[in-house]
Amino acid sequence: MRPGGTSGRGGPLGAGGASQRGRSPEGGGSSEQRLGSSGPVPPGPSKQRSDAPEQRPGPPDDKRHFEPTRHSQHKSSSDHERSPQHDRTPEPRGEGDAWDDGLIARRVNETDGAPQSAVVERRPSGNAAPMPLAYDGALRSRLDALRELVGLSRTRLDGRTLAEAGRVLHEASARRRLSGEHTVVAIAGATGSGKSQLFNTLAGVTISETGVRRPTTAAPIACSWSDGAATLLDRLGIPGRLRRRPIHYPDTESPLRGLVLVDLPDHDSAAVQHREQVDRILALVDAVIWVVDPEKYADAVLHERYLRPMAGHAEVTFIVLNQVDRLPGEAADLVLDDLRRLLDDDGIALGEYDEPGATVLALSALTGEGIDDLREALGQFVAERQAAARRISADVDAAARDLRPVYVTGRRAGLSEGAREEFADRLADAVGATAAGEAAERAWLRNANRACGTPWLRLWRWCHDRRESTTGRLPLRAPADEEATARQRVEQAVRTVSDRASAGLPAPWAQAVREAAARGAQGLPEALDELAARAGLPPGRPPRPGWWPVAVLAQASMTLLQVVGGLWLLGQILGVMSPNLGVPVLLMLSGIIGGPVIEWSCRMAARGPARRYGNEAERRLREAAAGCGRARVLDPLAAELLRYREVREQYGRVTGAGVAAR
Repeated sequence: MRPGGTSGRGGPLGAGGASQRGRSPEGGGSSEQRLGSSGPVPPGPSKQRSDAPEQRPGPPDDKRHFEPTRHSQHKSSSDHERSPQHDRTPEPRGEGDAWDDGLIARRVNETDGAPQSAVVERRPSGNAAPMPLAYDGALRSRLDALRELVGLSRTRLDGRTLAEAGRVLHEASARRRLSGEHTVVAIAGATGSGKSQLFNTLAGVTISETGVRRPTTAAPIACSWSDGAATLLDRLGIPGRLRRRPIHYPDTESPLRGLVLVDLPDHDSAAVQHREQVDRILALVDAVIWVVDPEKYADAVLHERYLRPMAGHAEVTFIVLNQVDRLPGEAADLVLDDLRRLLDDDGIALGEYDEPGATVLALSALTGEGIDDLREALGQFVAERQAAARRISADVDAAARDLRPVYVTGRRAGLSEGAREEFADRLADAVGATAAGEAAERAWLRNANRACGTPWLRLWRWCHDRRESTTGRLPLRAPADEEATARQRVEQAVRTVSDRASAGLPAPWAQAVREAAARGAQGLPEALDELAARAGLPPGRPPRPGWWPVAVLAQASMTLLQVVGGLWLLGQILGVMSPNLGVPVLLMLSGIIGGPVIEWSCRMAARGPARRYGNEAERRLREAAAGCGRARVLDPLAAELLRYREVREQYGRVTGAGVAAR
């Protein structure tokens, strides 16, 4: 491949890469108000002001300088004072007033190359402002989902985790309000890579200072190929005195119409403020041209700090190997191949064979070799008007990738029905639901025995009850050791259900689930005790079935037989009645044997109702304990899990997957 060869572009944006760190200048939208409602329009024919001072000769060396007219100096100072930190609306301009939109046009004398004094272009009135940037439906949907995701996550994630996503949303909103007809491209590179020389070559005029002194470029300089880019440059914080215009083509015929080129300071400059400016502007531009030279194209700082984190921004990235004129023979091809290998190791997709990815070129800004290829690639890139949307989409991809650990774990999350039932069973055991049911069953049987037992047994039980009162109901308060054990069971049940609910969740959401369970566990043992008292056995004796009166009557008959038989025998003994032992003995035996038989029969018949009564008491207490646990613990856990499912679904929309949470 020849050193000046280009690689193809196009296709959908890649999904990889990491976000850049930077901050936007304050008041980035102030220039919209300064331009007024009419907005910038293409300038009219350029001409020098008649009151311009006499031109001064340039210095004898190769560096070309110019001294602007007094009027242009005044305009530049005014533009500098009206920085993006201020928002002012100027007085209306007349038809003949000069207007430069903060862009100073340089003109070069074709005969001797001496710089001319600055020419202020006149702006025709009545033209419309540049159309704002419009995002397609898919990108708008992803931005809306990211905004919803950040809103749902603010109470669960810390501000540092959501900072990059918030920055992306802010910059996307700010860029959308600005011109969609312009593409802002930054030229970045290391010290001595020749990026300023490439900047001047593309502009066709010496704009950015070049030389052997390092660092040479101290502040970003912008060159716009068409009007209406003032608000974009205000957003970058570039003052009017550092804004230029090229001279190669008329505004309407330039193949780079709509391009705004920014020459950045060296990213490896010894001055800290230079590196800060590079990082800030790289986070705001639509695309970037990385200029490398044969000596430092493999610099670890470039690859590890910039190229590798920006791998997902390949479609808005140009990699230019400059100074190939210094390489003999086929060395340029070898260096270019090695550069592609390094870029592939960085994860940067290369736009070869019409595939989407970064454009890689080799050229010489000094000799002009390969410049036409770069100009053609830039012209096609700018004409597509898709760089800003691709940049925002890549930023969203990078923000989503950074947020993935706090939203996705690859495991199923949720609270199963089995875990809910086990939690309810643990609470029921803590309040003694099973013991309460058994106590209710014993109370029912005891009541049946009292009602259907023999009078002699009832008399004995009455005497026993007088000595030791027994109500047959479950005590309302357990001993101290049993109460402590019940509290421990409740705490263990809460920990178990919270661990199961948080299993499979990312760390922040798992922590939120555990905190919700801990809040619900506060006061839960006391609430369960109160519910146990209210939902326990009703006061008084257990209800009696319909056959109890018959059993009582039969037992009374047996007692009557015993009494009749006994009195008959007594009368015979006293001689009152005639002797006849058979009948009274038979009556007494019938009463004595029939009473216990009836009591035993009633006890057997009472087992079924007693068991049902105990089960009902246990069920009632279990339901009360489960309802209390559900209101205090399970419902808050379900709310946290539902919130996680919502954010998981929004995260799927952000990544473009559109898959609901598992």
